Amino acid sequence: MPSVFSRIIAGELPGRFVWKDDEVVCFLSIAPLRPGHTLVVPRQEIDNWTDLPVDLLGRVMNVAQVIGRGVERGWDAPRSGLAIAGFEVPHCHVHVSPIWDMDDLDFKNIKPETDEAALDEAAKRLRGALRELNHGQFVPTT
Repeated sequence: MPSVFSRIIAGELPGRFVWKDDEVVCFLSIAPLRPGHTLVVPRQEIDNWTDLPVDLLGRVMNVAQVIGRGVERGWDAPRSGLAIAGFEVPHCHVHVSPIWDMDDLDFKNIKPETDEAALDEAAKRLRGALRELNHGQFVPTT
C-alpha cells in the first residue's frame, strides 16, 4: 500500500508543492511547526533516511538546503531548522522550517493548519523566495 506521501506525489491527495524535480518533491506540512514548514521527500518510497542510496540522500539534503534558504528569505528568519524523525509517515522526509529559537523545533508545538488560505499564502511566499534564489525551474506554479 503506498504511503500518504506517495499518494500526494501521484496527485491522489492534495499537496501544496513548492519544488518538483525527477528525484525529490517538497510540499508544505499541513501540521506546521511554523508557517513555511516544508517537507522534503524523495519520490522513491523508502521508509528510513539511513536506507537511502547515498546519491539520493545527497540530493535530498541539497534540496533541503535550498528550501532552508527559501524559508529564511520568505519569512525573514535568522535560521532554518532541519529535522528527520520519520515516525509519522513511513516514507523518508526531511522537515525544514523557519526558526527564531530552539523552541521552534519542538514537535509538541505542532498545530494542524485548517486555514486553507494561510497554507496557500505560505506556499506562494516560499515559491516566490525560491524563484528569487534562481531555482524557478523546479518551482511549480501551483
